[in-house]
Amino acid sequence: MSDFIKQCLSLEEYSFSKNELHAISQKDKSALTSDLSYLTKKGEILPLRKGFYLIIPPRYSKFGKLPLELYVEKLFKFIARPYYIGLYSAAKFHGASHQQIQRDYVITIPPTLLDIKKSTTNIRFFTMSNWPKKNIINKKSDAGHFKISDAALTTVDLIYHQTKLGGINRMLAIIEELIEEIKLSNLKDLLSWYPHKSTLQRLGFLLDELQADSQLKELLSEYFKENRCFPVLLSPKSKEKPGAVNNIWKVDVNIKLESDL
Repeated sequence: MSDFIKQCLSLEEYSFSKNELHAISQKDKSALTSDLSYLTKKGEILPLRKGFYLIIPPRYSKFGKLPLELYVEKLFKFIARPYYIGLYSAAKFHGASHQQIQRDYVITIPPTLLDIKKSTTNIRFFTMSNWPKKNIINKKSDAGHFKISDAALTTVDLIYHQTKLGGINRMLAIIEELIEEIKLSNLKDLLSWYPHKSTLQRLGFLLDELQADSQLKELLSEYFKENRCFPVLLSPKSKEKPGAVNNIWKVDVNIKLESDL
């Protein structure tokens, strides 16, 4: 077991499945289960999901957790689903993070995955039915490639899920920095497939409020000339309906925008 873990680390592999272990070990299942339990108690491995383990090398042992990018690709091969690192976790990779996030965020397809809370590892999963046709990019870590949302998709995901993530004001400073990273080509890609017009309306309003690149606003404005939209609330409320609007995005500004900075 010790040799197996050393070999994994020598190959920059920071996770493994029980099936991988069974395939190379001559021990029976009972003995392997005992070994896994022993190493878990020592803090050398962490059982993340049933049948899937993280290896905690010495340089990460004091934190008791691994960076998500070192194992997320292998985790989702094990789960057999598409994924991308998104929301606040993706924003961090784009240089837009004002507070140290204690939780990782991953987007995948339905059905819903149970969130993971193991020791200091905390992963929250969100699902998306209309899987992105574009706007997912590959980045490289020590353990290989992993997928994250580009700046445009990260921004609209935050806006779309605002009620589950503390509200628009909590993320306003992050959105402001993300908008600076959105390329015109990113937004063009997004508009070619993104299904939630109400979220795009809110994006347009925020582009105006945050004085974003005029080309981004023009592109979005042209989109809405060809795609009819109806008034929406800036901050969705279950028992509130939009009233009069006085902006081209048809957004009823029902909260006062205040950055949490």
